[in-house]
Amino acid sequence: MRDRVVVVSGPGRVELVEQDADELRDGTFRVRTLYSGVSAGTELSFVKGTNPYLHATWNAGLGLFQPGGAGSPYPVTRLGYMQVGRVVDSRTPAVAVGTVGAMTYGHRTSHVADPLAERFVPLPDDLDPLLGVYVAHMGPICANGLLHAAADLRGTDVRSLGDGVAGRRVAVVGGGVVALLTALFARHHGAASVVVLDPTPQRRAVAEALGLATLAPDADDPAVVLKTRWHHAPGDRGADVVFQCRGQAWALQLALRLLRPQGVVIDLAFYQGGADAVRLGEEFHHNGLSLRCAQIGRVPRGLAPTWDRERLSAETVDLLRAYGDRIRTRLVSAVVPFDQAPELLTDLAERRRQELQVVLTG
Repeated sequence: MRDRVVVVSGPGRVELVEQDADELRDGTFRVRTLYSGVSAGTELSFVKGTNPYLHATWNAGLGLFQPGGAGSPYPVTRLGYMQVGRVVDSRTPAVAVGTVGAMTYGHRTSHVADPLAERFVPLPDDLDPLLGVYVAHMGPICANGLLHAAADLRGTDVRSLGDGVAGRRVAVVGGGVVALLTALFARHHGAASVVVLDPTPQRRAVAEALGLATLAPDADDPAVVLKTRWHHAPGDRGADVVFQCRGQAWALQLALRLLRPQGVVIDLAFYQGGADAVRLGEEFHHNGLSLRCAQIGRVPRGLAPTWDRERLSAETVDLLRAYGDRIRTRLVSAVVPFDQAPELLTDLAERRRQELQVVLTG
C-alpha cells in the first residue's frame, strides 16, 4: 500500500511524494483522508522559508528559541493540521471501522494512528464532514482566544466561553479564517457588538455574508469611529476586548488603539517579522492596556483540566452546527483535488492565487 504525502523540500519547493504506508500494529487504526484543510499562515511560512523553526531550535524546557540547527529543517514532511479521515482498518476496540473523525496528521492520503498518543475526534452524523477540518485544531485555536478573554474577567471561575464577551463590545482585527471563526464565536456567545476590521474588500464581504459588521482600517480612522460609537463613561470609550488575528505589526497597533482604557488585546496572530509599527509609548502606555497571547499550546493558567482540547473541540462542533451552512458556502473558498496541492501551495505563497480557505480532497 502506498501513500501520497505533501513535502516541502526547500523554500518555494513543494512536492507530492509517494511512500510505503505505515504498518498497522496492535492498538492502532488506519484512516483514509477525506478532507485536508490548508492553514495559509503556518503552512505558507514553511513554503516561504519564514517559519522560526527553520532557523532556530525550540528549547521546550526553557520556552526559548535558541541559535543553532533548525528545529524543523527541510524537507518538511508533516505539513498541515486540519484533517478529516474515515477509519478503514482498526486493531483497537477504542475506534471502530467506518467512523469519520478529525485529526492533525498533515497532508497525506492515509495515516496510522495510536489513540493513546493522538487525538481522534469523532464527528457527529449531522455535521458536514468537510467542516470537520476545523474540529481538531483550528476551531480550538479560536475558542481558546475566547477562553483567554473569559479568564481575564473571571480568573479561574470560567463557566462558559461567553464569560469574556457576553454583553460586551468586541472588535476583531483581521479577516482570515482565525479572525472570522473567532468573530462568529463571539457573536454566538452573546457579544453585544462584533466588528471585523480588515483592509481586503473581499474578506470584508465574506464577513458581512456571515452576518458580521465590518470596517476598513484604511478608510476613516476606525479607532475614532468605534470610540465615538462605543461610549462607556466620560473618558472611557472603545472596545471591551479586541481579538488580534493578523500577524502584522500595523494590525497589533490598530488593536491597541481600538481598546477602552484598561482593556485587553487577545492575540491569536503568528508574527513572522518585526514589530516596528507597534508604538508602546502611545495608547498601550497611556490607557493601561494589556496584551495576552492565546496560543493553542496552553489554556489560561488554572483552567486545565476542566478546559482542555476536547472541550474546545466540542465548542467548535457547537459553533459549526449553528453556522455550518454559511461557513461552508462563504468561508470555504475552494475545494481542490489532493494531487494539485504542490501547485496550490506555491501559488498561494507567491500570491499568484488568493483564497480564504482551501480544502484538499480525494
